[in-house]
Amino acid sequence: MEPELSEKIDDIERKIDAVYKSAEKTRKYFFWTLIISIAVIILPLIALIFLIPYFLKTINLTGLGL
Repeated sequence: MEPELSEKIDDIERKIDAVYKSAEKTRKYFFWTLIISIAVIILPLIALIFLIPYFLKTINLTGLGL
């Protein structure tokens, strides 16, 4: 193979490796963004499902003077 062609192939391989690393970092970033979004939004909503009936029961009991 010609030296010039070999250099171009090596350069392309380095660029492909850099793109792969960047894509993996982006994938991990999106994954952790999803996990944090679930923790901040979905888990409190699930907690409210259990807390709202308790608070309504407490309000009803105090409203009756019990």
